[in-house]
Amino acid sequence: MTGSLAGKTLFITGASRGIGLAIGLRAARDGANVAVAAKTTEPHPKLEGTIYTAAEAIERAGGRALPLVVDVREEAAVADAIARTAETFGGLDIVVNNASAISLTPTPQTEMKRFDLMHQINTRGTYMVSKYAIPHLEKAENPHILMLSPPLDMAEKWFAPHLAYTMAKFGMSMCVLGLAGELRRRGIAVNALWPRTTIATAAVNNLLGGDALMKASRTPEIMADAAYALFRRPARETTGRFLIDDSFLAEQGVTDFSKYRVTPAIPLAPDFFVPDASHPPPGALD
Repeated sequence: MTGSLAGKTLFITGASRGIGLAIGLRAARDGANVAVAAKTTEPHPKLEGTIYTAAEAIERAGGRALPLVVDVREEAAVADAIARTAETFGGLDIVVNNASAISLTPTPQTEMKRFDLMHQINTRGTYMVSKYAIPHLEKAENPHILMLSPPLDMAEKWFAPHLAYTMAKFGMSMCVLGLAGELRRRGIAVNALWPRTTIATAAVNNLLGGDALMKASRTPEIMADAAYALFRRPARETTGRFLIDDSFLAEQGVTDFSKYRVTPAIPLAPDFFVPDASHPPPGALD
């Protein structure tokens, strides 16, 4: 385990709210620099937070923030944002590919523009952000790339209900598999992190299950704490892994997961894509 993230620079896509913001806030408590790379610049009635409110929260938490208007579908915007981040903070240590689009529709009901959007943001965006970050990460002391994407569990049950979304999300995970091998000799860690349960985010509230599912979820802080633990590990010793949040935290010695529950008395709802072979740590779901 390495030291704190003080002075480290993180580039986080989709960091204006939810899991991306939570990861940024956790790093900020150590005094990290955080580039908030997202599209939201004006308040939205159903989506809390903008790149500017996120930046303010990060600075209140003890970090330095750089709000950047970035659509991860736009190559010039991505290249410029990563260059600006490295120039502003004197380098780049950690990249978090969190930006993602979701549509849980069966094939006949999936419009091709929605198919394209998911693949452009999830798979292509992850690939492109990582591509432009590599030259900067090569200069870092303990560089990490993290995808918020699931284990590559090639089971029919994950594909049949929402083929387009699963393909796009697994595309992010294929970037992990390939880049981990490609970058291993350069000392850049590439890993995936995925939640065992649903996480209380705007996507869960607006698209998946509303208030009832929010109450049966864990907070984004469990993902933030798992990411923080990962970033403190030596990059050359931890790469190519597909981590589940509570199992990885249990590896780090965490035994009490109750603080992450939105509503303690309500059973937790399982997330998509968690392999049947992945069992929760003892007591984690109690």
